[in-house]
Amino acid sequence: MIEGTKIRAGLIGAKLSHSFSPRIHRELADYRYDLIELEENEVGDFLKSGKFDALNVTIPYKKTVMPHLAEISPEAQRIGAVNTVVRRPDGSLAGFNTDYAGFSDLVKDLSVSLEGKKVVVLGSGGASRTAITVAADMGARAVVVISRSGEDNYSNLDRHADAEILINATPVGMYPKNGVSPVSLDAFPRLEAVFDMIYNPARTALLLEAEARGIPHRNGLLMLVSQARRAAELFLDTTIDDLEVKRITESIARETENIVLVGMPGCGKSTLGKLIAERLGRKFVDCDAEIVKAAGTSIPDIFASEGEEGFRARETAVLADICKESGLLVATGGGAVTKKRNLPLMHQNGTVLFLDIKPDDLPTDGRPLSQKKTPTVLYAERLPLYRAAADVIIPISRDIEANMTKILEVLTQ
Repeated sequence: MIEGTKIRAGLIGAKLSHSFSPRIHRELADYRYDLIELEENEVGDFLKSGKFDALNVTIPYKKTVMPHLAEISPEAQRIGAVNTVVRRPDGSLAGFNTDYAGFSDLVKDLSVSLEGKKVVVLGSGGASRTAITVAADMGARAVVVISRSGEDNYSNLDRHADAEILINATPVGMYPKNGVSPVSLDAFPRLEAVFDMIYNPARTALLLEAEARGIPHRNGLLMLVSQARRAAELFLDTTIDDLEVKRITESIARETENIVLVGMPGCGKSTLGKLIAERLGRKFVDCDAEIVKAAGTSIPDIFASEGEEGFRARETAVLADICKESGLLVATGGGAVTKKRNLPLMHQNGTVLFLDIKPDDLPTDGRPLSQKKTPTVLYAERLPLYRAAADVIIPISRDIEANMTKILEVLTQ
């Protein structure tokens, strides 16, 4: 972090409550950085006010600010959008587009070359123009823009089945409308990489599909941090090391991901989850407790009146609501892994830990399925499902302190 700065900086836009920018700039330097929500008719007067030394600009004002600037950098002119404004010593304003540097660094971070490749960009807005400009400068042999009503649109994707790079520059799949994708990757059998400029959730439906197919992919978090780094360099007339971008990106990813516990009924997910959440300063959420709260009755009663399928439908609905949020510690029900539809819900924003305990150590009281099948039989049936769902497998026992130590070692390494 660069110390001793006294500039007044901030971000202007229409809706900013979920912005990561203050967090990132606080890590980069110690200048003041405010969130400033404006109506479009207020932008011009604010720029003239002199109440700032440097600004970032986000949707929908990246074009709105341009007529008020004395100078616009070449990359911002080519893209047709400004996301950084700096007040010069004479009081005039200069505009830049640091998204260009951010997306360039995102591509480089994946170690994929765009030279000679066919690139398909989804969306035709400002983010799309950034991707188009970077791809052209990196030597792409063709850059195709897919829009809803243009010549190349979502109804004729078969024309571009030879695409090697796919970039999502639309907001489709972004929080809070998680779980939807602008396209199916079936349309692009030759893909070598997928980029999604969205960073919340960490894994959009598009990226989860890429992951399942083994296609290299990245979300937009590193782009966000890298463009902020470049903005800070302009604010301060300095240089900030690439390692800072990696450090801040990894720090935010760790803080915002959910920790999701899966395992057999009675293995201690709720007990351990509460203790670990308290230790890590996270909010704890018990999925079974949330199901009971929503249904207004107990889980055995739900099974009795609605059957297992009714309960599982309720469970999926609760997981969908909980797991789209960030920074939680979530304890799932023992059978959550039995429905394939639940896996992307848990994985979209989280690391899934399988707490693996021997069947002989499990209780059965008050657990509907456990009472019908012995723990040994249930464990044998579900073990492959737990393993398939898990990012990390942690063997545990009845010793709570020992279990805590093992789990915290995994989470803090």
